[in-house]
Amino acid sequence: MKHQYKTQEILPPWVRVLLIIVLATFVLIPVVYIFMLSVTPDIEINNGQLLPSHWAFDNYAQMWSTINLAQGLFNSVLISLTASTIAVFLAVGAAYVITRFHFRGRIVYLYSLVGLQAIPSVMLLLPLFVLFISIQSIIHVMLVGTYTGVIITYLTFSLPFATWLLVSYLANIPLDIEEAAMIDGATRLQTLWRIVVPLALPGLVVALVFSFLTGWNDVLFASVLTSPETQTVGVQLQAFSAAQEGGALPLYGQLMSAALISGLPVVILYMVFQKYLIGGLTAGSVKG
Repeated sequence: MKHQYKTQEILPPWVRVLLIIVLATFVLIPVVYIFMLSVTPDIEINNGQLLPSHWAFDNYAQMWSTINLAQGLFNSVLISLTASTIAVFLAVGAAYVITRFHFRGRIVYLYSLVGLQAIPSVMLLLPLFVLFISIQSIIHVMLVGTYTGVIITYLTFSLPFATWLLVSYLANIPLDIEEAAMIDGATRLQTLWRIVVPLALPGLVVALVFSFLTGWNDVLFASVLTSPETQTVGVQLQAFSAAQEGGALPLYGQLMSAALISGLPVVILYMVFQKYLIGGLTAGSVKG
């Protein structure tokens, strides 16, 4: 009989509490420091004061007009959410075909998904830009400077990752359930959307969240492929930060305020899908 050990039994309670406090301290110190800077007058930040003489909460009101943060947040959410949704929709179909059918080139395709992740993204910037310009000149459809061009770009990174993740997850779903549904008259497509997709929901959420972060955290491609109307929040923060160099009095308080606000959507995303993220990351790793 095999002995099963719970994580709680490995370490004494006081050790677990101590480790949690240490880890939380390392995580929260940068966040607290950024918040303190966001409510400190700019002249005191330039003088190197750690604690403000008075709270400058007006930085949070002024930054919306200084940076046009609302438009940047809208663009980032629209582009990242659209790209991640399309990536997961296509990835679940591709993963289902790979895990349920055997065909020539299947293994090569799987390894190519891993190989794409090893290519530095900066190496793809120029080829993608030239490709988009060529498409624009041939079919007269604008891609550079539009939402469409950036969404297609993010799909080139999020789709292989989402497919590989869902392949490992769908491979652990028993075939007996699908066979029973098809015996009852369900088609392959009905089995996929009514049986497999609900069972793979934690894995789908993991793929969606990480695909969303691919677009949300990007600055390199968005700075080249967007226009002033389609700029993401990361590009706006980078431009605002660069504009502070050489100025009479850098607006560090507003910059830190904008940085905190731009990080809130990701924090909310993790909090909403925390249960699915934990289950999805662990369920696909054990064969059962």
